[in-house]
Amino acid sequence: MDSNTDNTIASANGSVEMKNRLYPVFLKLDQLNILLVGAGNVGLEKLHSLLSNSPEAKIIVVAPEIRDEVRRLVFKHPSCQLVQRRFQASDLEDKQLIILASDDKGLHENIKAQAKELGILVNVADTPDLCDFYLGSIVQKGNLKIAISTNGKSPTVAKRIREVLHEALPGELDDVIENLHKVRNKLNGNFDSKVKRLNDITKVLVEKDNVSGEQRWRKIASYSLIGFGLMLIGHFIFSYLPLNQMASDAKTWYSTLDSNFHWFVLAGFLAQMVDGATSMGYGVTSAIVLMSANVSPAAISGSIHTAEMFASGASGYSHYKFGNVNKKMFKALLIPGVIGAVLGAILLVKFGETHIRYIRPIMAAYTLILGIKIFISAFRSMTAKKKFKRYGLLAGFGGFLDSFGGGGWGPIVTSTLITKGRTPKYVVGSVSLTEFFVTLASAFTFFTLIGVQHWQVILALVIGGLVAAPMAAKLNGKLPRKASFILLGVIVVAWSIRILVKTLG
Repeated sequence: MDSNTDNTIASANGSVEMKNRLYPVFLKLDQLNILLVGAGNVGLEKLHSLLSNSPEAKIIVVAPEIRDEVRRLVFKHPSCQLVQRRFQASDLEDKQLIILASDDKGLHENIKAQAKELGILVNVADTPDLCDFYLGSIVQKGNLKIAISTNGKSPTVAKRIREVLHEALPGELDDVIENLHKVRNKLNGNFDSKVKRLNDITKVLVEKDNVSGEQRWRKIASYSLIGFGLMLIGHFIFSYLPLNQMASDAKTWYSTLDSNFHWFVLAGFLAQMVDGATSMGYGVTSAIVLMSANVSPAAISGSIHTAEMFASGASGYSHYKFGNVNKKMFKALLIPGVIGAVLGAILLVKFGETHIRYIRPIMAAYTLILGIKIFISAFRSMTAKKKFKRYGLLAGFGGFLDSFGGGGWGPIVTSTLITKGRTPKYVVGSVSLTEFFVTLASAFTFFTLIGVQHWQVILALVIGGLVAAPMAAKLNGKLPRKASFILLGVIVVAWSIRILVKTLG
């Protein structure tokens, strides 16, 4: 049949359109006898394509010269044979498919004529007019196989499409196909009715998708209007507001800040990195730094909890986002922790100023004990999970000492739960989220009783903590636990001893 006539079809308006009218068929090559004439570069390519898709294919390769790569490939497939000589008419006997891949076009035309008389289908490399069938580019993912044909016009395009599809199709597709096969076998004769029902559901989903598409375009239009509005606002700001004057005022204001402001920012960053990753250390570290600056006990705890409220909120949200929170544990710790924090803040405000000579060394001794506890925790092995019901008592005690001493929620609550065998990841996440509400209650109590003091320290700690919180949550469980605990414990113990010697000397 003439290929040009076969590949044209008249359209409704009388014009002629080119169509690929080939019908794709997947053959069981292990049940057919195949003849490959030619064993050069093209022959190797054809042989490799056949065997990569059907390793048990029965192929006889006939050629006067055979490449070493062809020999090695045939050696790996016992179903194939090599015949090193020129083609003979007897080679066509008992063959169902013939592939011609030599450099002799005259030979190809001769074999094609003989094969046509015998009713054997022929593929001729790079000669579409002589082909009865084409070898398409093939994409394979497990049981899924896709053949690509360009009607013999552009093998390069077919190969490129194959590469794109191979990268785009997921590797898990074969598992889906296998599962559907099992479902079909299980349903026995009911599969077709199930498919019809699935088609009906798919139709409904497509209609919904069309509706969602309209909504999507509405959103795009809305966002475009919002973007244009923001452009107008930006033009107004940059055109009419005195930005130079504002920058100058900001620079002047920055010069009025404490000379140690940037160090407080760094302290907030490092403290939050440790606290977010281990759920302890923020308050303890901040407390001993502020005690060294002779800040009053109530102002120390108030400033820490005001700053930590923002940082712990960011940390708790990050832990919740990364799935580190156990909701049951969070609910058990929340109310008792808040009550203990309020009581600790009230007592510290009442006795902090009048008994500062005694409160400061008590706080230093308290942080010293916490530092030792953190250091010991580094060498304590994880124990098997034990029955533990005193969440309320633990949270209340931790919240009270956290407010009264300026820190300790993490070292007390986190270390206790971990030593009781609870999963560290969920302990850290749950305690960090609860800490936000504990610090909020403590900060609110201090603000109500004494107002906000040392706002520069608060601002610096807030800035450093907010920057560090997401990174600390992301690192949760990835930092070396022992090394971080040892370092934190040594720092807290050393600084606490220094404050004790200074206050009691």
